[in-house]
Amino acid sequence: MKFTWIVFLCFLSVNVLAQKAGRPVSRVVLVIHGGAGVLERGKLDPLREREALDALNRALDKGYSILDSGGSALDAVEQVVRVLEDDPSFNAGRGAVFTAEGRHELDASIMNGKTLAAGAVAGVTTIRNPISAARAVMEKSPHVMLSGRGAEEFARLQGLQQVDNAYFSVEDRRKSWQQQRRRDSLATLKDSSGKKTSYILAPGEKFGTVGAVALDANGNLAAATSTGGMSNKKFGRIGDSPLIGAGTYADNKTAAISCTGWGEYFIRLVIAKSVCDRMELGHELLEKAADILINEKLPALGGDGGLIAVDKDGNIAMPFSTPGMFRGYLRRDATGMQRQVAIYKE
Repeated sequence: MKFTWIVFLCFLSVNVLAQKAGRPVSRVVLVIHGGAGVLERGKLDPLREREALDALNRALDKGYSILDSGGSALDAVEQVVRVLEDDPSFNAGRGAVFTAEGRHELDASIMNGKTLAAGAVAGVTTIRNPISAARAVMEKSPHVMLSGRGAEEFARLQGLQQVDNAYFSVEDRRKSWQQQRRRDSLATLKDSSGKKTSYILAPGEKFGTVGAVALDANGNLAAATSTGGMSNKKFGRIGDSPLIGAGTYADNKTAAISCTGWGEYFIRLVIAKSVCDRMELGHELLEKAADILINEKLPALGGDGGLIAVDKDGNIAMPFSTPGMFRGYLRRDATGMQRQVAIYKE
């Protein structure tokens, strides 16, 4: 964590110098996550833990460089998620989990809180950075979501980088997938109709996502989420990450939200939009609204996970109902700079 403190002190010094020079210090906020799950203290390999924290710090640095120069929240969240998609520590982009067929299917979404414009892609297999494809859908098409081959062709026409599906493979994910396949072959459970099925949702394998939310100096909010989905998923399964309102939402009137967890339950509860609705219609504070959804309503339905959020006033929430969640935030205002990265419950 030495690097984090060095960066913190550098940013703090810049902030103090700006105030002494008589320049107003605008408020900017950036919150990020690298997925919630069974992340128990002392059980994660120390090297993997350090690599993940370093990646979170690089993502914060990238986002802050944009916000500090007057860039938009939308630009910041896209670029932050690209950093996390390119890092094999997380289940998004390179490092995505394997499907039952031994491939990778990626989902992503992005939303502009100023205009409520949104874009998403689902089930893509050759787009290096799905979050940029989601933004292209938002800005260069009349649609909100494109899927599969159509999304890939659209991304190609927009000049976005294409890669072979094998690019997303990393050995740790392959080993986890092979272990899960063995578990699935030895177990059965009943589906909602009572029929037995071998489609098992193993604890610790069912989620992993990256995301970012930001408030820029102009008071605009944005949110972005990207994922490789559920390990060993079948049948073209799509979770909450590319669904506006379920896994991603941003509205300048309330907050920007990015979710991570067992997607089927986030979809049923429309969690990202529900947090904003509780704030707007129920006049709840962000922290309370987010906590109720993640730590009350989600477990009551049988799901778990977490979210990150920032509201229009710069308040932050990062609740999660799992043992851990890769997360970090950076907030700068007239009082100075705050910055943190973390994994486990405090």
